[in-house]
Amino acid sequence: QVQLVESGGGMVQAGGVLRLSCAASGSIFSVNDMGWYRQAPGKQRELVARITRDGRTTYVDSVKDRFTISRDGAKNTIYLQMSVLKPEDTAVYYCFAKLFDRVGFNDYWGRGTQVTVSK
Repeated sequence: QVQLVESGGGMVQAGGVLRLSCAASGSIFSVNDMGWYRQAPGKQRELVARITRDGRTTYVDSVKDRFTISRDGAKNTIYLQMSVLKPEDTAVYYCFAKLFDRVGFNDYWGRGTQVTVSK
């Protein structure tokens, strides 16, 4: 069974930094895209950043030049380095992975990690 386990969330003051990690484990044959969504209270879930198998990255405009997504293919792990954090970055951050496992090509999600940025 495939699992995505996130870590690194927490509380930080505006202007601070946090680093999120997400590791995929289980019966994985190959991993395609991985990335992060976030959902703030009362708002829709939005894509924050994604990284393809070959390292191409995409960011939502609001985090460009502040967040960096990276990937360790050997470990099926991604990272989200977040800097110059703003109160509007406060949300639950969910990791996702599009991967090929024993049952085929599927999307998997982590349980989420809370990021809180205070003024």
